[in-house]
Amino acid sequence: MQAIRSVITGTGSFVPPVIKTNRDFTIHNFYGEDNVRVEADPEEVVKKFQQITGIAERRYATADMDASDMGVIAARAALETADCDPETIDQIIVAHNFGNVIKHTIQTDVMPALASRIKHALNIRNSSCIPYDILFGCPGWIQGMIQADAFFKAGIAKKALVIGTETLSRVLDNYDRDSMIFSDGAGACVLEAKNTSDAGILASSVQANCMDEVNYLFMGKSNYPDSDPRIRYIKMKGRKVYEYAMKYVPLAMKDCLDKAGVGIKELKKVFIHQANEKMDEGIIKAMYKLYGNEPVPQNIMPMSIHTLGNSSVATVPTLYDLVIKNQMPEYQLAKGDVILFASVGAGMNINAVCYRI
Repeated sequence: MQAIRSVITGTGSFVPPVIKTNRDFTIHNFYGEDNVRVEADPEEVVKKFQQITGIAERRYATADMDASDMGVIAARAALETADCDPETIDQIIVAHNFGNVIKHTIQTDVMPALASRIKHALNIRNSSCIPYDILFGCPGWIQGMIQADAFFKAGIAKKALVIGTETLSRVLDNYDRDSMIFSDGAGACVLEAKNTSDAGILASSVQANCMDEVNYLFMGKSNYPDSDPRIRYIKMKGRKVYEYAMKYVPLAMKDCLDKAGVGIKELKKVFIHQANEKMDEGIIKAMYKLYGNEPVPQNIMPMSIHTLGNSSVATVPTLYDLVIKNQMPEYQLAKGDVILFASVGAGMNINAVCYRI
């Protein structure tokens, strides 16, 4: 039976050109939350970091490029892949967390909204094309997909450009070991409402826990002693985030598959937020355990974190774009395959989308 389904018709991404390797961090002096210098050799700190996160290098934007600039590049690639006239776009949904961060100031610029800037850069004159931003932590791009899907089903829109873009390198405390996790990037897709039973979004699941969890990621002063408290950087309670993700993300993923009526053996790939290799592997194992200790298939989870790091809202759409365009040949997808998008981030927020290609 045919129904209105939200189908990805084009994807695009932008991987910034500046490569920051782990060796680049061995010259740093790291401090803990207590402002006490970490006595371990920086090379040992970096080595342990890579063993846990899987990150060997990450990408940073050049000084002349903002988050909205990267979003434009990813959007153009998605529009081209979809062979889509930009004037036919009903909504431009842009997920980010910090807007355009002014280099060397840690000051954010979000007026006008990044979505409005991207619409302007794409030269879209259609006044019925509505641009807006969403703040939902790292799951922002997936949440944009969920929102577009809801608008399609309500008959309000038929075509959306959903973008995730971030320059986390500009809100990092270089004295904090966690700064090595984050990176920059942008990913996008064109999502269209189609009358079909063969492809599209099958179901979604969203959860938020905002009691003690609300401050697991936050903005705080540098770990460096006597640093200016007025200057704030991204901070993370790493252990708390890990425990939260391990407990709740597998449940949300299963809930999503159950809503879609999809059995675990039908699942071909999981595109999960690239936050931490060990954490992502643990989440996948925990999800399969919910199905009676079902063995985890090989190559079920594509990963880009080793070379691209954690670019927040950009990780999932970038990873999907790389796989769809055969830039990661070890991961193959075919028409009819069922995949799962999933993420966790500041808030704390969790979401998942079950999608048939």
